[in-house]
Amino acid sequence: SYKNVQISLFPNTLSFPSFQVQMSSFSVRFLTPPSISRPKHTWKLSAATPSLAPLSTQLDASRLDPRVEEKDGYWVLKEEYRGGINPQEKIKIQKEPMKLFMEGGIDDLANMSLEDIESSKLTKDDIDVRLKWLGLFHRRKHHYGRFMMRLKLPNGVTTSAQTRYLASVIRKYGKDGCADVTTRQNWQIRGVVLPDVPEILKGLAEVGLTSLQSGMDNVRNPVGNPLAGIDPYEIVDTRPYTNLLSQFITANSLGNTTITNLPRKWNVCVIGSHDLFEHPHINDLAYMPAKNEEGRFGFNLLVGGFFSPKRCAEAVPLDAWVSADDVIPLCKAVLETYRDLGTRGNRQKTRMMWLIDELGIEVFRSEVEKRMPMKKLERASKEELVQKQWERRDILGVHPQKQQGLSYVGLHIPVGRIQADEMDELARISDEYGSGELRLTVEQNIIIPNVANSKLDALLKEPLLKQKFSPEPSILMKTLVACTGNQFCGQAIIETKARALKVTEEVERQVAVARPVRMHWTGCPNTCGQVQVADIGFMGCMTRDENGKVVEGADIFLGGRIGSDSHLGEVYKKGVPCKDLVPVVADILVEYFGAVQRNREEVDD
Repeated sequence: SYKNVQISLFPNTLSFPSFQVQMSSFSVRFLTPPSISRPKHTWKLSAATPSLAPLSTQLDASRLDPRVEEKDGYWVLKEEYRGGINPQEKIKIQKEPMKLFMEGGIDDLANMSLEDIESSKLTKDDIDVRLKWLGLFHRRKHHYGRFMMRLKLPNGVTTSAQTRYLASVIRKYGKDGCADVTTRQNWQIRGVVLPDVPEILKGLAEVGLTSLQSGMDNVRNPVGNPLAGIDPYEIVDTRPYTNLLSQFITANSLGNTTITNLPRKWNVCVIGSHDLFEHPHINDLAYMPAKNEEGRFGFNLLVGGFFSPKRCAEAVPLDAWVSADDVIPLCKAVLETYRDLGTRGNRQKTRMMWLIDELGIEVFRSEVEKRMPMKKLERASKEELVQKQWERRDILGVHPQKQQGLSYVGLHIPVGRIQADEMDELARISDEYGSGELRLTVEQNIIIPNVANSKLDALLKEPLLKQKFSPEPSILMKTLVACTGNQFCGQAIIETKARALKVTEEVERQVAVARPVRMHWTGCPNTCGQVQVADIGFMGCMTRDENGKVVEGADIFLGGRIGSDSHLGEVYKKGVPCKDLVPVVADILVEYFGAVQRNREEVDD
């Protein structure tokens, strides 16, 4: 029961639609968003619809029996389903990860020496696996004893006070401390040591942040429109929905143990823009704005989108529509279906789409439906509100808001990496020129909203914007994305962030492009850098150079698209040594993206 949970939805914001929250029934009411039209553009995106997952045949009725049960406040895998499970499931069974948070286990762990922790498999698994339920990732391979901490930041909205606090945390770790903007509108901070964790968690709570349930088999940060509430062309303000989702997922940062034992990680987004800044096709659940036959506002649903080393799949329609009131009940029903029925063997085959494929979309839908409060789901609406004819906008630079006299300023954060002093400066700038708010984007950039037009000139002259975080970066830099790489991540095969910047700089010296080309880098097949949605993607690998020497390399992907005609890119060329990437990328830009070679005088300049 969540009857007594208080939910703070909108810290430090301007104005919002009125709403009522009834957490006892997971119901929320919003005003219908106003209709906003925009002149059509001269080119058209194809309205390609992903094919439905096939219908399952001859499904045994016992297959729909729940595989988990509640014991002592936690959900555990039943004894009869424990054969052939993966090692991570065994670790969860041996000791409930959420006890580190719910029952104060983190305090005991923080008081132990690393030597003592390493002496027991149980505590070793605590720091390497179970602490991920608290958003803590041990960097055993490259930075033994140090942790990355992943925050929850629904819709990418954060405050100057939160930013200053995070800066204060990483500053004490010197060269080991830094922060990254992630591809889920989120902060990750680095350099954390275990004895500091209890105090850090308290500090996060004091500024309204949490890292709870942000790793492993949990729901990740809810993504929304980075321009929510300020966009003149938005369909709906996504902040109420992403905040409610985040509060439900973590039980208002107290821990929601009903959904912390999923078969695998799970992503959710709410669409509020025609631009589809939120990337619905790569989420496990995407809410797509639509009106039903009675003209009531709500959402059609996409399910099952995901990336993994062995398979990448676009989300498919659930053929269902829910009202704004049922955003949380629907999310709960989908999560419980996945929790109850998902397989827990090969980790490469445990994402939700594998369950959808096994059951068939109609059976999966029926299982979601019977977990809804009224045991019913409407079929999808035909009146979708996302315009298919829409040119995706560039949100870097200065743009007018829907609020008269105010603008937002999009800043380029090179490959998402930020140091403590830079975070403090961003906080100061957001206070001095805006409303003390920052917005993170899935492209690893930052938006300062609510800037009075009279202050724009002074803002643009700030040294930080002139020297590092430019609102007008070069055309290839502005859409460059890179994962952490092997500087910090033990799974990454190659270094990504510095290399992405260097390769892009060198390519820009060789060719000139007339339009943005989205280039994404990922250090390994886990594809945190989302190379499959990029125009050009680089996935780290080991390969051989012309002399047969083993060197760092990249598989090159081509053809990813985002927007209403979304499409996942495919491998163009495998195993290119990193030292040979510049001429290869330059040739790709000329052949496929209309780039032209610069003459020697331009290169020298």
